[in-house]
Amino acid sequence: MALASMASAGPIDNACQKAGRASNPGTCGCIQQVADMTLSHRDQRRAASFFHDPDRAQEVRMSDRQSDSDFWDRYKNFAATAEGFCK
Repeated sequence: MALASMASAGPIDNACQKAGRASNPGTCGCIQQVADMTLSHRDQRRAASFFHDPDRAQEVRMSDRQSDSDFWDRYKNFAATAEGFCK
């Protein structure tokens, strides 16, 4: 959890905090730190939108567009990495 203390506020952290889904206050910061390591800022803003509109994630995942598929691959990598780092 040392990563959480080094994380700065970003789109993922802000969306996570506003959604109120993290039981530990440091979790959102940790997730942001992983986002900083694995996603571009543009991808972070897109992923942050999923906190506000979870159905949007499903739309992107099911999309036939190559750009959505490419994003989804990056997002899955981010999610798996965050799950491992931010337990």
